[in-house]
Amino acid sequence: MQTISLKLSDSLLEQLTREAKAKGVTKSQIVRESIEKALYRQPPPDDASCYDVARDLAGVVKGLPRDLATNAKHMDGFGQR
Repeated sequence: MQTISLKLSDSLLEQLTREAKAKGVTKSQIVRESIEKALYRQPPPDDASCYDVARDLAGVVKGLPRDLATNAKHMDGFGQR
C-alpha cells in the first residue's frame, strides 16, 4: 500500500479523529473508505425512476398491509377533508 499526505482543516481533522475513535478504526481507514465511496459511486441515470433512486428503502417499513400499493380500499377517504 502506498502512502500519501494531504492537508486538512483543523475542523475536518477533528471530525475525522472523532469518527475514527467512535468506530474504533484508524483515520487512514476512514479516509480510504471515503475515497472509495466517492470514486466508485455510480450516479443514477438521468432517466432513473423514483424507485431506482430509493430502491434501498423499499420494504423497510414494517407493519403495513402487504397490498398497500395495489388494493383500492386503502385509498378510501384519501384527499378528503
